[in-house]
Amino acid sequence: MTTFASGTTASDPEKDGLTRDALTVLQPGFTGTTAPDWLLRRLGEGLASVGLFGRNIASPEQLAALTAQLRAERDDVLVAIDEEGGDVTRLEVRTGSSFPGNHALGAVDDVDLTREVASELGRRLAACGVNLNWAPSADVNSNAANPVIGVRSFGADTALVARHTAAYVTGLQSAGVAACTKHFPGHGDTAVDSHHALPRIDADASVLADRELAPFRAAMAAGTRAVMSAHILVPALDPDHPATLSRPVLTDLLRGELGYTGLIVTDGMEMQAIAATYGIERGSVLAIAAGADAICVGGGLADDETVRRLRDALVAAVHAGELPEERLAEAAERVRELARWSATATPATEGEGRPDVGLVAARRALKLTGAASFTPLTDPPYVAAFTPVANIAVGDETPWGVAAELTRLLPGTETGTHTGENAGRAALEAAGGRRVVAVVRDEHRHPWMAAALDHLLEARPDTIVVEMGVPQSAPRGALHIATHGAARVCGRAAAEVIAGR
Repeated sequence: MTTFASGTTASDPEKDGLTRDALTVLQPGFTGTTAPDWLLRRLGEGLASVGLFGRNIASPEQLAALTAQLRAERDDVLVAIDEEGGDVTRLEVRTGSSFPGNHALGAVDDVDLTREVASELGRRLAACGVNLNWAPSADVNSNAANPVIGVRSFGADTALVARHTAAYVTGLQSAGVAACTKHFPGHGDTAVDSHHALPRIDADASVLADRELAPFRAAMAAGTRAVMSAHILVPALDPDHPATLSRPVLTDLLRGELGYTGLIVTDGMEMQAIAATYGIERGSVLAIAAGADAICVGGGLADDETVRRLRDALVAAVHAGELPEERLAEAAERVRELARWSATATPATEGEGRPDVGLVAARRALKLTGAASFTPLTDPPYVAAFTPVANIAVGDETPWGVAAELTRLLPGTETGTHTGENAGRAALEAAGGRRVVAVVRDEHRHPWMAAALDHLLEARPDTIVVEMGVPQSAPRGALHIATHGAARVCGRAAAEVIAGR
């Protein structure tokens, strides 16, 4: 039997405070719509947080039963979810969200509306037993080629992003759900998706301070209970380590210069920006040592073996002198502090809230070009969906577009999905004599999509174009509708215009 310097033994790793602290800082996911036995056992051993994804949710009733099952094992458990609304939804992963995302709210630019949307979203999460939301995104989408932020951002203007980030934090937390503002120090000026590789931002420190950090300052002033780190390399802050693993970023800047005292959560450690270079065990040790308090893992890795490996890696790092025991204890205490807040948070409003606020916001977010001369359709059209590959944050299981809503308003509407260099020709052939509604998502980032519209509009200039991504390309078509997002309510709002409802 091996005895470590601290006096604990390898045969009883689950009985000492060090091991409990190592479990406490983990935020793992799992598979299934009920809690597996291993997860309940780990909650009894010290695990304090659980992360939920679309795979865990079938209905609000099922989700409430799941969170009740977790709380029967540990009444102060933090139940986290990645529910941004808009394109990134877990609560409504199979239907599309009842709330427009950040870009639509930024397009309206009514901070009271943003606060109200976030409050209603928070109310629904709280009703299901969720008390920590990995949202909002405070990233300034300054790079139009950004493949992973885009409509998840309130916009490209720093001041706009800052005021709406603060409003979102205030609204969400008024419902008793902790906000986790992300992705620090700002993921907006990247052209690489950190799910696949390590992005790099080469802006100098003064640009970062004025542009990227302003929304995070606003979130902190609004009292955000958590901040999520980004897996990005920012040489002006740390030339050697991505932000998640960087003491200059997390401790010196976020804690020191900005004075943040809440919980610091990592983005998913299984993302390739970390996992491919450091591995999740080594990455987790470095993240806690750098100043992170909670390790998010479980978007792709969701089993007891992963939890055990991460727990043991943290304990071993303490014994090896690579991770100060007091740093791990400090991180675990911050997790417990947020759990105490969540257990005692009192929602500012009770009752039904305002369930229609998402649709109201989606309608207000529409930008129409050509509406003055447009006559609403009375016959069912052909909807040509020019569909790009969805990024991992959004996922490909969530439906998007206008076809379902147009079918409801104009029965007989037909639809087809088209991609690649022949997309425009294929759509034209499939449409036959029907009026065409072309639906695109970030046309400016996909040359094949722009070419498809060229082909379609040359042959059928009466085509209606619906842009459900960032409306960066020039409007065209008999009617151009920019929805500023692909949530279900955004599709409904666009369909109402097309059908004159």
